[in-house]
Amino acid sequence: MKEKIILKSTELFLNFGFKSVTMDDIANAIGISKKTIYQHFSNKTMLVEVTTMQLFEFISHGIDSICGLNKNPIEELYDIKRFVMEHLKDEKSSPQYQLKKYYPKIYSTLKQKQFEVMYECVNKNLSHGVNKGLYRDTINIEFITRIYFNSMLAIKDTDLFPLKIFSMNMLMDNYLEYHLRGICTDKGVEKLNQIITKN
Repeated sequence: MKEKIILKSTELFLNFGFKSVTMDDIANAIGISKKTIYQHFSNKTMLVEVTTMQLFEFISHGIDSICGLNKNPIEELYDIKRFVMEHLKDEKSSPQYQLKKYYPKIYSTLKQKQFEVMYECVNKNLSHGVNKGLYRDTINIEFITRIYFNSMLAIKDTDLFPLKIFSMNMLMDNYLEYHLRGICTDKGVEKLNQIITKN
């Protein structure tokens, strides 16, 4: 039952946001009493934390698997983007931003974990791209790794990028192209253009 509660809660939180989904909503969606949820989770904050961390682990594992395929580094970034968007339901409810606003402690823990995973992944991607002649060998890998992470967080800020104007998919596509055009060699730009045309 605990797993069922986590799965349904994750789905509801991603679709409607952490703030608007109540314990009653979750209980009704599963067809159980609220009391049953409280047998496993003493409050909503605890449930939000468990669902957030479980989803983070799942997505991190998926990203690691994609990175493990040793693909063309430009393709790798687009594959990661596709995987993340699929499992975060295109982030329609801006979950990360809501987490920051309503559950700052959970957000802070998550951000640190995300940085650790993303740091390693982006760092490897950049080194791999330089070695393959797709990224310029003059780039500062340490700087770009950190700016990439921070920019990814920034585009999820719905005050800066209202979802009425920017869909998360459009933001991610635009940001990826912006990032890659800044670091690619001519050979890399050629590959990037092929991917954009294909998509």
